[in-house]
Amino acid sequence: MQIETGTEQLACDLEDRVLTITLNRPEARNALSPELTGAFRAVLAGQAGDASVGAVVVTGAGGAFCAGGDVKGMAARKDDGRTADEKFRDMRARHHEIAGALRALRVPTIAALPGPAAGAGLAIALACDLRIAAEGAFVSAGYARVGLSGDYGFAWLLTRVVGPARARELMLTSARVDAARGLEIGLFNQVVPAAGLAEATRALAGPLANGPRVAFAYMKDNLDEALDIDHATAIDREAERMLRTQGTADHKEAARAFVEKRPPEFQGR
Repeated sequence: MQIETGTEQLACDLEDRVLTITLNRPEARNALSPELTGAFRAVLAGQAGDASVGAVVVTGAGGAFCAGGDVKGMAARKDDGRTADEKFRDMRARHHEIAGALRALRVPTIAALPGPAAGAGLAIALACDLRIAAEGAFVSAGYARVGLSGDYGFAWLLTRVVGPARARELMLTSARVDAARGLEIGLFNQVVPAAGLAEATRALAGPLANGPRVAFAYMKDNLDEALDIDHATAIDREAERMLRTQGTADHKEAARAFVEKRPPEFQGR
């Protein structure tokens, strides 16, 4: 089912509980224009958290995932008369409502990279739970090359995915990381032939989208806290959430299915 986004720069469809969001500016390597980011924010706010959505896939049209900010647009930018505080509030809202909103979703999220991701484009991929890339894909922080420090929570996200030493290296050098290296250092969870990217993404997203929604939400809570709390606190919070999931219809169905030697049919409750 196609979902109207209000612009050709962003495509969106929902099939078998998988919401696929496609950045659609292939002529600009899907760089983030105001029109694209506005539509992206609206989709994440209005569609991604809907009960009919069991997983979210973010991908790019053509041969790229996302080149990040529109550098040509930056070069042509003129003073619009806004104060520094007004500009900050607008930037903060945009970043929270894209990267922040993706990370806050309690359903599994997947970035499918057909090609390069840089800067904010890489931040969007890092905000997802899982990343699957075509063999020809590569990534780069890219900010240093255009004299910028980073946005969308990039440093925070990258540090948690690859660790502090590699995060510093990748940000300071803007090194280009190919798919094989990305898989090796944990940037990517899977690397597949380009022709098989869509099929591999469906194979990954489908079971997740139809999995135990409540359990996934609590798993993500546990994982989000894992780097910020001590082990004793983690044990307590996991025990609370474990008790809640034990009372769900999905857990009871899974237990019955195990005894009956059949796949469970989760209902998300």
